[in-house]
Amino acid sequence: MIRAACAALVLLATLPGCAGGLSQPTGDNGYAPGVDHRKEAVDGLIVGNRLLEAKQYELALDAFTRAAADQGMTGEIYAGIGAANLGLGRLGQAEKQLRKAIEFDNAAPETWNNLGMVLLDTGKLPEAIEILRRAFALSNGENDEIRDNLRLALAMQSETVYDPEIEKELDLVRSGQSLYRLRQMEP
Repeated sequence: MIRAACAALVLLATLPGCAGGLSQPTGDNGYAPGVDHRKEAVDGLIVGNRLLEAKQYELALDAFTRAAADQGMTGEIYAGIGAANLGLGRLGQAEKQLRKAIEFDNAAPETWNNLGMVLLDTGKLPEAIEILRRAFALSNGENDEIRDNLRLALAMQSETVYDPEIEKELDLVRSGQSLYRLRQMEP
């Protein structure tokens, strides 16, 4: 009996909240408000960079294109379009845009880094190393990501080349339960 009374009280307490239904629209016609053309739009560069951070590369590309219509093709816009194309895997387009971006005097170290990574991915290792060195220098050695990318490129450059003549001279010998070592074969 007490349980039934408590349940009835809870039911009565929640019914007034349900009775109102949905809140009434604030506009005149019940639809969402339209665009206020009197206010200033957000800069396309800011929107594009935020979308790049969110890994929304197609939307970032659109934002940078809108920014280019407003501001013209600046180094930052070329860099943004190149970064968006890099994120989409369009390496050829990314390389062209990033090369145009570094022609500007104020090109950011990250732009040089992105170009270096594109060149690394397309197999242009010597040029990639040079570009990554410049990116590292422009960042005053403070950017860990650029440092790691330069190390990767240098490690790829110093990989040993397979030489079948050396293999013929070496023999794998067991020197313990799980230990193996290379020994030069006797003639």
